Amino acid sequence: MAAYLIANIEVHDPEGFARYGALVAPMVARFGGRYLVRGGPLQTLEGQPGLNRLVILEYPDMATLRGFYFSEEYKPLLAMREAATTSHVTLAEGYAP
Repeated sequence: MAAYLIANIEVHDPEGFARYGALVAPMVARFGGRYLVRGGPLQTLEGQPGLNRLVILEYPDMATLRGFYFSEEYKPLLAMREAATTSHVTLAEGYAP
């Protein structure tokens, strides 16, 4: 079943975040993921959004997603993102009726 990484990102260092973005995109693909949402305008229809920059990644399953996020390869990029942003990241299982 598909699994998703959902991130709400507030960028404090645009240059550092741009470097991170250039490096992480190929790694996401190498680990079997794909971007469903990668920034862009948001339109809130109800309630208080509390969203800044929304990113949603899709992976084939939770094991693959966790393999990416907790990999030794991603650790230096994670540190780079943490230095440039304040982020809230959630992993979620997909739905199959």
